[in-house]
Amino acid sequence: MGRGDGRNRLVSRDDADDTGADILHVDMDAFYAAVEVLDDPTLAGKPIIIGAPESRSVVSSASYEARAFGVRAAMPVGQALRLCPQAIVVPPHFDRYVTLSREVMRVFHDITPMVEPLSIDEAFLDVRGVRRLWGSPGTIARMLRARVRDETGLTCSVGAAATKHVAKMASTLSKPDGLLIVAEADTAAFLAPRSVRALWGVGPKAAEALESRGIRTVSDVLDTPQAVLERALGAAMGERVWNLARGRDAREVTATRVEKSVGHEETFHTDISDAAVLRSELRRLADRVAARLRAASWEAGAVAIKVRFADFSTVSRSRSLPEPSSVGQRIGEVALELFDAIDRRLPIRLVGVRAEKLRTLSESAPTLWDDDGEWRRVESALDTAAARFGRGAITRATLISERGGGTLPSNPRLPRDDPR
Repeated sequence: MGRGDGRNRLVSRDDADDTGADILHVDMDAFYAAVEVLDDPTLAGKPIIIGAPESRSVVSSASYEARAFGVRAAMPVGQALRLCPQAIVVPPHFDRYVTLSREVMRVFHDITPMVEPLSIDEAFLDVRGVRRLWGSPGTIARMLRARVRDETGLTCSVGAAATKHVAKMASTLSKPDGLLIVAEADTAAFLAPRSVRALWGVGPKAAEALESRGIRTVSDVLDTPQAVLERALGAAMGERVWNLARGRDAREVTATRVEKSVGHEETFHTDISDAAVLRSELRRLADRVAARLRAASWEAGAVAIKVRFADFSTVSRSRSLPEPSSVGQRIGEVALELFDAIDRRLPIRLVGVRAEKLRTLSESAPTLWDDDGEWRRVESALDTAAARFGRGAITRATLISERGGGTLPSNPRLPRDDPR
């Protein structure tokens, strides 16, 4: 979710020069909130927070009306409601978001095969190879926006430029529901007045390091020797910022993208010290992660966990697997071993399980003996039951017994690295 609220929106005229602007960055506008408005038009024009109603859960997304009050993604819902008391909290409907995302991506692929998804609601498109078919980059961008709106009922913002970096900056500035074209010859003039915080990859700490040295705009970067940037940011980041400020970005749009990780997290309604409850929750999260791996025909080469304590201190641990796996039992066992090795002196407010080093099933080498064969068959049956009766209809008996027959409050954060 972007941080802008649309008040400083920039868009191009219909006759804007689009020479060399062959890279499009397409970003759906407040995607989760927009889908909720699409399904419930009475929410239109109102400040919406996507998240669980519990004050300790976090904001997954927010409408532009809520962002105007300072509401941001990953902010506790309680804090968001203090900023915007009139906001309507809407629980996320992730299955619906995935369905609409697929429709949007289908539109992109109808225009060009060179589509690189970044997340559930954004992608890069390289339109150099389809200009004879559809026209200039500006014409293609306008057609794409119209098709997305007509075929899904949603709006998107598009940046068109000669590089990925500038295209992404342009789409951000054009939000919501806008198109900003930066002709290749205009790249330097476009970049010069922008804040260093707008450069792709410059986070808050890097921005503070630059600003403390009086480097506040891209123009300031251009006036700064590369050695100074490298001392402030480190050699790799300093060189990267030096090049980006000059409009240099050699990255191409790649039509295939392999997910780096898949994970789920749970923020509890109250801090928890009971190890049995925490272990049960890690099991449940591991099963959810494994189910998503199997649905996408992936296997994990490593497992990681995240634990956040009551004082908001956070620790992460990971371990490689002897053999790649998509079996929840295996992933859960490793997650529990990692959890047991953590020194837990405070109650816990959040736990998470993540599958890392992903590979497709076709990349995995065949083995003569499958230690997880029985569990694979069991979990395959669970997948079939879930498809028929819904997720949660069937669960591990141990999860019920460890919880004493009850259930934990469920207010998961939606991971931003889902296959979207």
